[in-house]
Amino acid sequence: MTKIPISREIAVGLIDVARLLRTYADQRARQFGISRAQWTVLMRLDRFEGLKQSELAEVLDLQPISLTRLLDRLAKNGLIERRPDPHDRRANRLYLTPAARPLLKQLSGLGEDVMTTVLGKLDDAARERLMRDLDAIKDNLRAAIARSGTAAQDQSATG
Repeated sequence: MTKIPISREIAVGLIDVARLLRTYADQRARQFGISRAQWTVLMRLDRFEGLKQSELAEVLDLQPISLTRLLDRLAKNGLIERRPDPHDRRANRLYLTPAARPLLKQLSGLGEDVMTTVLGKLDDAARERLMRDLDAIKDNLRAAIARSGTAAQDQSATG
């Protein structure tokens, strides 16, 4: 039997953890009648209210059409509103409604509960180490993406 390199095991582990976390969060969000994706939109708007739809799509790494469907459902449920951008007639800015505030408070508690379960067997030192390691991985990926984007631009300019 061929030994699998640890780097590949880490990649598979990260993918599995992300998938399981999404599944668990979806299960838990259903008790409030929303999906994990809607939860994510509400939490981002709570932090960055007034974003344009295009900005929110970029932050969430969603296709604009997928985000539009999520926003339509949230608006229909009275949780968000679209307001015209005062500087760009083609754009809307997104705001939470007063009805969203109590739900956000419940979702915040739910998020804490989810993460207590997820991190249950890790002590404080392990959690801090995990956060540092994840930050390092993100920094590595951001740098690689930037290099890759620069190389692609250079290639298309000379190609």
